[in-house]
Amino acid sequence: MAHLRSRRLRALALPAGLALTASLGILPGASASAAPQVTQVATDGPNLAYVVNTKADHRTISSVKQAISRAGGTVVIAYEKIGVIVVHSANPEFGPQIRAVRGVQSAGATRTTPLTSAATTDEGSPEYISAAEAKATTSAASGVEPLESNQWDLRAIGADKAAKINPGSSKVTVGVIDTGVDDTHPDLAANFSASQSANCVGGVPDTSPGAWRPYNPVEDYHGTHVAGEIAAARNGIGVAGVAPGVKVAAIKVSDPTNGLFYPESVVCAFVFAADKGIEVTNNSYYVDPWLYNCLSDPDQKAIYDAVNRASLYAQSRGTLNVASAGNSNDDLDSNALTDASSPDDSTAVTRTVDPHQCFDVPTQLPGVVTVAATGVQNVKSYYSSYGKGVIDVTAPGGDKYQIPDTPDKNGRILATLPGNTYGYLQGTSMASPHVAGVAALLKSAHPWAGPLALQALLKAEADNPGCPAQVYDSTGKLIDATTCKGGKRVNGYNGYGIVDALDAVKK
Repeated sequence: MAHLRSRRLRALALPAGLALTASLGILPGASASAAPQVTQVATDGPNLAYVVNTKADHRTISSVKQAISRAGGTVVIAYEKIGVIVVHSANPEFGPQIRAVRGVQSAGATRTTPLTSAATTDEGSPEYISAAEAKATTSAASGVEPLESNQWDLRAIGADKAAKINPGSSKVTVGVIDTGVDDTHPDLAANFSASQSANCVGGVPDTSPGAWRPYNPVEDYHGTHVAGEIAAARNGIGVAGVAPGVKVAAIKVSDPTNGLFYPESVVCAFVFAADKGIEVTNNSYYVDPWLYNCLSDPDQKAIYDAVNRASLYAQSRGTLNVASAGNSNDDLDSNALTDASSPDDSTAVTRTVDPHQCFDVPTQLPGVVTVAATGVQNVKSYYSSYGKGVIDVTAPGGDKYQIPDTPDKNGRILATLPGNTYGYLQGTSMASPHVAGVAALLKSAHPWAGPLALQALLKAEADNPGCPAQVYDSTGKLIDATTCKGGKRVNGYNGYGIVDALDAVKK
């Protein structure tokens, strides 16, 4: 799971004598009928991005746009169909002022550092395989890819057998909302849908040719790996995807300065996917800068509201959104969690959050399929977050402590990387695309199925091994699985179970 984050705005004091522009353009404490219009606003704060959420009607949005201008904001884009406006402003009081405007339902900063700032992230590096292996030709049975012997994950969910029955329809597209996809990769080129791809960084879709590709192929490998897990073609080259016959599109949302996934970019991605007729999206990230967005905080509530509106809009247009549960080994059904990583675009502070009031976005949004990770032993991966009533289904995400009987004996997930290469990664980031691939197979087999029906089908075909006796901890030690709550049908580690690609394509 890509860990890309931000922080909330901290109000700054204005210099003495500088008038504030109130939300309705009047002086504090004055009546609306008598007060003169104030034309000067503070601009000495950091230039931040905001989301302003309003009623989704043209009259309200037009009125709010005027208030935004009076408060020193510049509208970047307005998504009128969902009532979300993306704004830039250097007024340190912009958030409180605009929240007081009639018609504004929530508003807040989407980051805690200026728009031009750069931060660092450390997701770890992929484990590359040798060039000789990547270019090898197979002497195995027809239809088996050169590197497929190391893809234990395909066999774990029956995807190798499913491909012989139904590899997926080219009429079905999975949108990879991520760091971009190298569509020139020989295992992806045939299945790539350029007409459904874009760069959504900043909140405005850019569909110019190649805009969806990674900024830096060496660092921004994540989206290409995810795309290969979903739809790498069975073409005698490299690896195979779970649904090698479906299309895959790229919607890039990672900021070029720091790799973070800011809310306005994700809002753009969900709306774009919906409007382009994408049937499934994969979301192997959390929206930065907060690992958990608490509804009691006005900035974090605005982030939750904006992304939720976009996600629900996509669902209303027939898109199923699939998301990874996270790599923090958190119990998302507990009474309290410690978050020491937020905000991740500035200086993180340690805070205690209630996971029933503070949410991982988009994975805990209504209607989103939440995915936990397993290893080759069908046991929860040591890093995977979990939670009864939160996890919907599970899929292979890899686990370096669960060693498969493969030539490489690598417990992580092998897939495509930029520059015509391949490599191993592990995480709930890798589990989610397996589920997105199975969802695409279900959509191929059941074209009539909408998001709710697809989610029900995913749960129905999943195989639940129940709570294990033991799991690995972060050091590789086996410990008792006392944190797994529930039974054989539904539990906190597996949800309704591990997805089954073979069952998905059987009539």
